[in-house]
Amino acid sequence: MEKRNLGLVKQLRHELHQHPELSNQEVWTKQHLINFLKEHTNLEIVDNGLWFYAIYRAGEGKKNIAFRADFDALPMEERIDIPHASQFPGVSHKCGHDGHSATLAGFALEIDQKGADKNVFFLFQHAEETGDGAAQCASFIKENSIEEIFAYHNMSGMPLKSVNIMDGTVQCASKGMTIHMEGSPAHASQPEDGVNPAFAIAKVIDAIPEFISPENNKGIVLCTVVQVDIGERAFGISASKGDLLLTIRALYEEEMNELQKNLEELAQAQAGKYGLKVSFSYNDAFPETTNHKESSDKIRQAGKTKGLQVIEMKKALRPSEDFGHYLKLTKGAMCYIGNGENYPQVHTYEYDFRDDIIETAVDVFKGLVDL
Repeated sequence: MEKRNLGLVKQLRHELHQHPELSNQEVWTKQHLINFLKEHTNLEIVDNGLWFYAIYRAGEGKKNIAFRADFDALPMEERIDIPHASQFPGVSHKCGHDGHSATLAGFALEIDQKGADKNVFFLFQHAEETGDGAAQCASFIKENSIEEIFAYHNMSGMPLKSVNIMDGTVQCASKGMTIHMEGSPAHASQPEDGVNPAFAIAKVIDAIPEFISPENNKGIVLCTVVQVDIGERAFGISASKGDLLLTIRALYEEEMNELQKNLEELAQAQAGKYGLKVSFSYNDAFPETTNHKESSDKIRQAGKTKGLQVIEMKKALRPSEDFGHYLKLTKGAMCYIGNGENYPQVHTYEYDFRDDIIETAVDVFKGLVDL
């Protein structure tokens, strides 16, 4: 990577880090990235409101290949002393999306300056953390006849600057599930006069271990109790309303859907038994992220050609990633660039994106364009 380009994108990364914005609120971030590309490249820019993409055109009849980066931040305080610390209380880039976007911008500089034999699309996506972004950007694939799409995520616990890859499902599907039950209140001394949802909700929680048991599923299935909110903080009133918040997660989407179905059916049965009304709502839905082998093989080849350490992952990651929406529509793959085996994990106070992996990721992307 050209030294000047690397310097520019490191500075860009620090500027993005200082101005973090939450999912679907990334107004400054998006415009700052657009301004950077307009100032330093001649690429075509397509602005789609919450998100945008840039295009390098090699000409008619050339392959259309895309690369994606996300740019939203997390609702977390910045608690480490760094020169480029977040200027916004309660919001910070603790997942490294500032680094992903800076990397893609740096890659765009290199392609714009040196050219390519493919039409290269640089997709800058909002709202990855909530799962909204890729679902809203998915139209980009068909509209531009994208034949293959790639992305990377920085990942701690992996050797520094290593390229980690596997075929098939690499990240689990997940969604947030809320089970709402409603009965009727009564005096705490006469609970029989009301309808309390506590027992029905308890039965649902009690059934979770069997639903997620490895003996009953072919892949990993998880159901995490996030919150139980039943009744009022008043010792004289028997509870009448309750919410059970769960995160359901599975290696295979079909098994996550089966878990959802089992939870709904049990909740409905318990509601009927106790005379309760029951309803369900869902948030932060993520598909499984499943790499296409042909695309994974290209990442392997690109990494080895660039002299990088390429490591075969032994199992999929539990966290979800909305990149899976694109992989349902075209070929592609996601790889993981190592932050170091003992580096702080993403989504922790101690974490900050490592600038020294930007060049590694750009090298992988450039290698993919050359294949």
